[in-house]
Amino acid sequence: MKPVELSFWHERWERTEIGFHQQDINVHLQQFWNRLGLQSGQQVFVPLCGKSRDLLWLAGEGHPVIGVEISPIAVEAFFQENGLYPRRWQEGAFEIWEQDEVRILLGDYFALEPQHLADAAGVYDRASLIALPPAMRERYARHLDAILPSGIRTLLMTLEYDQTVLTGPPFAVSDVEVRALYEATHEIELLYTRDALSEESRWRDRGLTWLLERVYRLTHRSDQPLTAP
Repeated sequence: MKPVELSFWHERWERTEIGFHQQDINVHLQQFWNRLGLQSGQQVFVPLCGKSRDLLWLAGEGHPVIGVEISPIAVEAFFQENGLYPRRWQEGAFEIWEQDEVRILLGDYFALEPQHLADAAGVYDRASLIALPPAMRERYARHLDAILPSGIRTLLMTLEYDQTVLTGPPFAVSDVEVRALYEATHEIELLYTRDALSEESRWRDRGLTWLLERVYRLTHRSDQPLTAP
């Protein structure tokens, strides 16, 4: 990332401005994960993973998990808050933190290369795309496409609301933007849409009058998919 982009993330973790973080395991992950059709033992990539406890859920489902995160505050918090004592070592552009089935690469997402994710069979993106300001999202999607194996499947979650009311993060990402970012390289299936405002009073308190939550399955176009549908 560029220095201004790096400072964007470091400042948010330092100030605890992490509205994209959830304390609990995401309910949509639990409900829709099986729609990717991955088998136990297949690796899952979690970009911009923060300190999400969803990593532990995925590992509990039998998936080796590899995440990438720029903030040392977030990485250290993940292991400390979950009572884990990882091995740590430097490998190229990344400091690797690993325990059991969870490996986090501490460093710049844009420094990832295909060899880092050669074993990945699926992607879980709950708080990556919506954590990025608009100017970064296309670059993020293009880099993701460049480093992931062909045929991979992604569970993507987004929020959409009136961005003039709140500045984010999490940022509003419309269905139109999702399709503009991914439809050239992926089949896009909208799995679920929810009017989240009625169940999320904290958003009403911040002035929102509408809030949509969406869950997508993205399938990278390939003649040889990684797993059977």
